[in-house]
Amino acid sequence: MDSIADMLIRTLNAQRVRKESVDLPHSRIKEAIARIMLAEGYLARVDSFARLNKKFLRLGFKYPADRSFLISGLRRVSTPGRRVYVGKDKLPRVRAGFGTAIISTSKGLMTDEQARGRKLGGEVVCYIW
Repeated sequence: MDSIADMLIRTLNAQRVRKESVDLPHSRIKEAIARIMLAEGYLARVDSFARLNKKFLRLGFKYPADRSFLISGLRRVSTPGRRVYVGKDKLPRVRAGFGTAIISTSKGLMTDEQARGRKLGGEVVCYIW
């Protein structure tokens, strides 16, 4: 099972039914992805909590006044069965720069813009737009 794809789909589905938040099983990579989504403005808050000796992540959503969705699409690019790596010169641009690609580099997870600025390539984890 792909836990990152599960996180992305749960996030998209919870936002589509206008939930205030969604709870996910915790992992370091999921928390790093959530922190990037928070920094890029797709989420309102990211909290970590424990319940019955297990850690969970709670992702809080924000909705604009015009009742639109901040996340209109998500796509998992690199899967456990097919890894997708790109060099520093081939970093993707999502929706002509209006979206975000999350890249796993040797310096940690970062957006495509940050990786481009640091001249790093890596594994393309997902696209958010």
